[in-house]
Amino acid sequence: MARIAGVDLPNKHVNIALTYVYGIGRSSANKICEATNVDPHAHLNDLSEDDLTKLRKYIDENFKTEGRLRSEIGLNIKRLMDIGSYRGLRHRKGLPCRGQRTRTNSRTRKGKKKTVANKKKA
Repeated sequence: MARIAGVDLPNKHVNIALTYVYGIGRSSANKICEATNVDPHAHLNDLSEDDLTKLRKYIDENFKTEGRLRSEIGLNIKRLMDIGSYRGLRHRKGLPCRGQRTRTNSRTRKGKKKTVANKKKA
């Protein structure tokens, strides 16, 4: 297993294996392979140590990944909550922030349905 950006990558095609790193998706992985002249369809175990070094160096210089990216995203969310913006309030309440419908959707964000019993007034 190759280790890049603190993550053990599986023995898959290089462009797929790079997506295991937080902050690198399919298009970024293809751009990385193109920039470093590494065959994106070669398996990770078939790469030479020189190719792995090129990948590590390029990712470190050009991408925010793993811990740095997670902390930056966390700080951005905290900033939104501190200034009291609409998106910050939605984060605080645990509701979707990007305009999704909340009446019937957003179960991922809101969690399992909680049935509310109607109280009849006497």
